[in-house]
Amino acid sequence: MAGAGNMNLLPRSSKDFGSVDYWEKFFQQRGKKAFEWYGTYLDLCGVLHKYIKPREKVLVIGCGNSELSEQLYDVGYQDIVNIDISEVVIKQMKERNASRRPRMSFLKMDMTQMEFADASFQVVLDKGTLDAVLTDEEEKTLQLVDRMLAEVGRVLQVGGRYLCVSLAQAHILKKAVGHFSREGWMVRVHQVAHSRDQVLEAEPQFSLPVFAFIMTKFRPVPGSALQIFELCAQEQGKPVRLESAEQLAEAVRERQQYAWLCSQLGKAGLGSVSLDLCSGDTGEPRYTLHVVDSPTVKPTRDNHFAIFIIPQGRETEWLFGMEEGRKQLATSAGFRRLITVALHRGQQYDGMDSIQAELSARVMELAPAGMPSQQKVPFLSVGGDIGVRTVQHQDCSPLSGEYVIEDVQGDDRRFFRRLIFLSSRNVVQSEARLLKDASHRAQKKRKKEKKKQRSTSASDDLPPAPGQSIDKSHLCCEHHKAMIAGLTLLRNPEHLLDIPLALLVVGLGGGSLPLFVHDHFPKSRIEAVEIDPSMLEVATQWFGFSQSDRMKVHIADGLDYITSLAGAEARTSYDVIMFDIDSKDPTLGMSCPPAAFVEPSFLQKVRSTLTPGGVFILNLVCRDSGLKESVLADLKAVFPLLYVRRIEGEVNEILFCQLSSEQTLTTPQLLDMAQTLERTLKRPGRGWDDTYVLSDMLKTVKIV
Repeated sequence: MAGAGNMNLLPRSSKDFGSVDYWEKFFQQRGKKAFEWYGTYLDLCGVLHKYIKPREKVLVIGCGNSELSEQLYDVGYQDIVNIDISEVVIKQMKERNASRRPRMSFLKMDMTQMEFADASFQVVLDKGTLDAVLTDEEEKTLQLVDRMLAEVGRVLQVGGRYLCVSLAQAHILKKAVGHFSREGWMVRVHQVAHSRDQVLEAEPQFSLPVFAFIMTKFRPVPGSALQIFELCAQEQGKPVRLESAEQLAEAVRERQQYAWLCSQLGKAGLGSVSLDLCSGDTGEPRYTLHVVDSPTVKPTRDNHFAIFIIPQGRETEWLFGMEEGRKQLATSAGFRRLITVALHRGQQYDGMDSIQAELSARVMELAPAGMPSQQKVPFLSVGGDIGVRTVQHQDCSPLSGEYVIEDVQGDDRRFFRRLIFLSSRNVVQSEARLLKDASHRAQKKRKKEKKKQRSTSASDDLPPAPGQSIDKSHLCCEHHKAMIAGLTLLRNPEHLLDIPLALLVVGLGGGSLPLFVHDHFPKSRIEAVEIDPSMLEVATQWFGFSQSDRMKVHIADGLDYITSLAGAEARTSYDVIMFDIDSKDPTLGMSCPPAAFVEPSFLQKVRSTLTPGGVFILNLVCRDSGLKESVLADLKAVFPLLYVRRIEGEVNEILFCQLSSEQTLTTPQLLDMAQTLERTLKRPGRGWDDTYVLSDMLKTVKIV
């Protein structure tokens, strides 16, 4: 019942904090037992010793019956004056310290009207007093706080410090930072590392972290508008300079949200939670963490908690990049809580051991409730290493935004080249496998550079002939494999290589899809439409793409291009039309294609440019089930025959659309034709990839 008794001492309303009567009653009921707002001396000593020198003269405002002053005195800080508005507590503290600490004084005094001379102290220490006074933003309260802070400034010497321990709630931070920055003081906010083991269970627990404001008094410089804002995230951490009070407030708010998250995860868990850990030096994201709880896993002594480091470049894979994949990973790993850690491109990592050392303290804050305090937490990975990622090129397109070309190592030790738009960091826009000799050369080059311990620019990393290093026989993307398999619907597969097929591909990306058709269907004529000229440069320089008399690229909007075809007097018709276009609008539930490409009026134009026996193949990525049903209904209204092939482990669905339901094939017929086409493509000298089985791509096709 001791805990309940103490909780009764807390005010019914925050306004009570500013009441003299409340504090008199509080200390009478409390008696002589110390009340430690926001942590004990052991919690705060790191910050206190950093900013207070033993011989400095210290004023403690609103001292209460805290033991903080006594403990400072006992370790050598003996020039301390304590003031409080409560006569009861001042009498208690005088009696408690008269003989043991003779040089320390306790005075009943109102901190808004102090009786000390100007510049009397080098430090003013405030542990929770500003928070107790600034209970709201009413005019009367703000005037009281203005008087208090003005008095703090008056009694401090130039170079002196106001050290205020606070929960840094938004209105308190705004007031304190605003007041002292306007006075030309240096403003620093220092997060206090709290030791939970030292907090008595009987005392109230704060879900917000504790901060120390360190406001350093500078000599006024007429006409100077210099303002200094700094944040120190850990006790011994290096301060980070921020540009404005707003940036400082945002940084504090992020740390409060993180502390709340840790407290909630420590109780019962929140399901799947993600957060970024940023570099203390640059503020840039360094790690992305996903916390995944598996409540169905039976607890044992050793399966409470584990950390899984995702090899570089593999964070886009379904197992690591999608929530369902991470749940499956956590369940198969057999831990009650698994944290997956993705490593960011543009950051340097020295290996698994250094990552483990860097993350150990931080991830332990996310440990589940009930885990033994000395429990060893395993760090897991694929193959025991952190993978390989080399950024070959980075640029910015006016249409597509920032993008990177990077080479990453897959789980089969082969290297793959990827195009990533940084607006969707976990989505691979285009991917191609590198030839083995190119991968080997790149690996040897990396080892040589590491040995020399020198950094190189992106341009220094260019392989001798980037386009020649691509394995053009291999399709990396499952949806591209399914789209190629859709050519089976053209009938007579044994003759397709001898027919001058006309194809229109809207959306070039790295060019893998049209290039595969070009190389494997020798009589085909392909026109690709790409709105972004930067992507044509990327495809040509980095993905082995090239134009020829059978391969033409038009830099145009696909909507305009097809509209002009449909309206032309001499109409051009295509045997195959393929849409593989991403949307630039992240607010829609459909990321591929843009909504305008599946509007009924535009679909009619697509229909008019398709040959009677042709096939329209569309890559659909839609997370909104209602929107997806609407798109399928619109397609079905224009194309009577509609097949759907879902890509396993992804959101993608490939739609095969034809003009007549009389063309319908049964699944056995479809698979038989796919096998015939594959046998045709596998003729000697054609460089077919044996891992690509066309009929497998069509086994799960369903008719809408």
